[in-house]
This record gives sequence, C-alpha cells and structure tokens, in this order.
Amino acid sequence: MFELLVTRTGRPLQSRFGLSAADYAVLAELTRAPGLRLRVVELAEELGWEKSRVSHHLARMARRGLVDREGCSSDRRGVHVRVTQAGCAAIEAAAPHHVDDVRRLFLDHLTPHQVALLAEITDVLREGPARRPAPS
Repeated sequence: MFELLVTRTGRPLQSRFGLSAADYAVLAELTRAPGLRLRVVELAEELGWEKSRVSHHLARMARRGLVDREGCSSDRRGVHVRVTQAGCAAIEAAAPHHVDDVRRLFLDHLTPHQVALLAEITDVLREGPARRPAPS
C-alpha cells in the first residue's frame, strides 16, 4: 500500500514540479526543522534511511540547488544540511498539490473511524518495538 501511494503521488511531483518522492521527503523534513536544517545523521534517522543513502541523495539535490551543506560548529566531524531558497520555493509550490493528491488517492477513501484507527496504528509503529512493553 505504501509503495502504491508513493508511486501514485510521486508521478505528479516529478512531472509538475521536478521533485522525486525522495526529494519531497527530504525537503519536508528540513522545512519542519528549526533553522531549516538538520545534521545529516538526524535527517537519516527521521527518514529511516541509511546514512549513505541520505548522503548520495543530498549530493544530487545539492547539484540541483535544493540543499546545501555546512559544517557543524559544535562538532567538526558533523555536517548540517540546509534547505536553500530554491528548495523552499520547490516544496512550497509542490506541497498543496501533494497534500491534495494524498487526500484524493488515499484519505478520501477511508471513513473517519478508519483514519483514526490508522493514526493509532501509525503511532504504535513509529514508537518502535523497543519502546513498547512486551505483550503479556
């Protein structure tokens, strides 16, 4: 189901705005972060991606001017990734259409009870097995 949703919402992102679903995910995380930036390791954790995948994807996005990297003042080995003005403009243009597509392709097909149940299940799964008590 997730892959189907990503595919169906990703096509319009690519054709209308030149953003892949992965680009959108990165920009969404960065624009929610304080100062529009995160450490690369934090971004990887938020996305649930391997650090190498994040690094390779950020390099492609940086070449397109959507993000840039800057050193971390508190840790010389750390690197922050920051959304650029072009990146902000890209997600600001795409977000309303993407939200409409998700609603039209997914949420509009569910009852309010199903949406509430999905939110509850999502919260449990996002917590992860390490944070939940074992069933008795």
